Amino acid sequence: MDSNLLGLIGAGIVMGIAAIGSAIGIGIAGSAVIGAWKRCYKANKPAPMTMLTFAGAPLTQTFYGFILMQQMLNSSGTASPGQLLGMGIGSGLGICFSAIAQGKAGAAGADALSDTGKGFANFIAVVGICETVALFAMVLSMTTLG
Repeated sequence: MDSNLLGLIGAGIVMGIAAIGSAIGIGIAGSAVIGAWKRCYKANKPAPMTMLTFAGAPLTQTFYGFILMQQMLNSSGTASPGQLLGMGIGSGLGICFSAIAQGKAGAAGADALSDTGKGFANFIAVVGICETVALFAMVLSMTTLG
């Protein structure tokens, strides 16, 4: 097997795992947002469209995986294929779990916002903190590629 193939696999893995995390996070938050809207409708209260932010937030992790994948493909001359494979798995999982955590935080935010109608800024701040893990995973991985 061509050793460069490991680097290509690593680059693909980071994108794939990040996208899987986004899909799971969106599913978690999206289901909660729909349930929160239902409760609002049943109570004849306005259903805040701002809750859609909670459902869409985990999508950004797919972009982080894509950006890191591109950087990995461009650095195949400086990083060994084994390093790229390890980075793809490790960073991909970090980005993935960030999206899942973000989906869970978004679900809780949607639930709380639908009950109280207050606190959106506080709730989105927690969602943003979850996002930071993915940003760190991407940026710190990119700096190691040099």
